[in-house]
Amino acid sequence: MQLFKLKTTVHEFADFKAFAEAFALGERDLVITNEFLYDPFMKACGLPCHFVMQEHYGQGEPSDEMMNQILSDLKGVSYDRVIAIGGGTVIDISKLFVLDGLSNVLDAFDRKIELKKAKKLVIVPTTCGTGSEVTNISIAEIKSRHTKMGLADDAIVADDAVIIPELLRGLPFRFYAAASIDALIHAVEAYVSPRANAYSLMFSQEAMRIIIGVFRKIAGNPEARHEYASEMLTAANMAGIAFGNVGVGAVHALSYPLGGNYHVPHGEANYQFFTAVFKLYHQKNPTGMIVALEKKLAELLECQSSEVYEALDALLGQLIARKPLREYGMKQDECRGFAQAVIATQQRLLANNYVPFSEDEIAQIYTQLY
Repeated sequence: MQLFKLKTTVHEFADFKAFAEAFALGERDLVITNEFLYDPFMKACGLPCHFVMQEHYGQGEPSDEMMNQILSDLKGVSYDRVIAIGGGTVIDISKLFVLDGLSNVLDAFDRKIELKKAKKLVIVPTTCGTGSEVTNISIAEIKSRHTKMGLADDAIVADDAVIIPELLRGLPFRFYAAASIDALIHAVEAYVSPRANAYSLMFSQEAMRIIIGVFRKIAGNPEARHEYASEMLTAANMAGIAFGNVGVGAVHALSYPLGGNYHVPHGEANYQFFTAVFKLYHQKNPTGMIVALEKKLAELLECQSSEVYEALDALLGQLIARKPLREYGMKQDECRGFAQAVIATQQRLLANNYVPFSEDEIAQIYTQLY
């Protein structure tokens, strides 16, 4: 039984210029990024790469429509490497662009084509949340189906992941908070995954230690986050290594209908369900691996094990307010329908639950948070 793998080489550079020189970025490179990153960090380098600005194709989460339009515009462009420099949207898009013979991304998500890697992939994350630079997963909103889908395959794993703390400078605090909370969720969900093992637990524990430690230092002082850019990027990377090996579960599964229907950003959507899911986990099986998790969180939060979820809510609430689901536009009669959609479409994630959830239990969480 496979316990652990890491196919990606991880690097760190102080700034973008040092990275560009070390990787010899040139005319055979396709760089997918954003103008708000290109202008302050890349423009002065005068690189001859082919640049694609993701926001020219739409705002928010990646979608099949967005990806297909970029694919169409790249017809006739020849390149050997895909360089992703951005957040989750840029990274999820870029992963698909290394596949051989791709003309419609739905064919990949539906596995109607052979998934064969044809280009090198280098990922530079500019938020401290996705961990996607070291996973084999790409997530997209499938517009016609009003949900998100995940593609998990080693063909889309990055060859190199690059940490550049400089690139976090311009990230607005709300995005920083939602992304880093998402990284914490990755670590915590991986910790109680049925597939968790000594190797994944090591990465989960260290990611939790760093993230919660930084949160406690910056709560009430958002500008202090810049002092910990390298630490948070590293922690998100570690959390990505953990969940890339053993998976995430119900928190992510329940967030997908909210994101797919109401375009709630991924990290913020996960945040809505975080402690509610773990309280139900504890209620259903308070004697398993969750005991070790709650003990570890209690140490980091300096509280009793019985108080960890309240303490987590209090700490995270100092970073970003958690809103009732109705404030995103969700309707109360959708609670059951969302639960049915999760059961029908998210078994890949639900298989990683600490304990199984029924449709009624999932509907109960939606109703509780509505």
